[in-house]
Amino acid sequence: MAASNTGRLTQPLVRENGIHRPATWEEALERVTAAFRASLARSDPRDFGMFSCSKTTNELNYIAQKFVRSVMGTNNIDSCNRT
Repeated sequence: MAASNTGRLTQPLVRENGIHRPATWEEALERVTAAFRASLARSDPRDFGMFSCSKTTNELNYIAQKFVRSVMGTNNIDSCNRT
């Protein structure tokens, strides 16, 4: 079962033929990785951007910016610190 009695997801779902189905974490993460790689292969890395939340921890914001800069190859990361 992909959802608990409270309606919360308890495992990842992947879309297949327009329908969501339960998947393993390994399958879900492999699909995300493949989609990121395909995106980078067909367009400029600068087309990717990430928005990070200023209410999260410094450690998570550091990881987010490290991912965007090191893995995706762009400096396009922003947060709502100005508000």
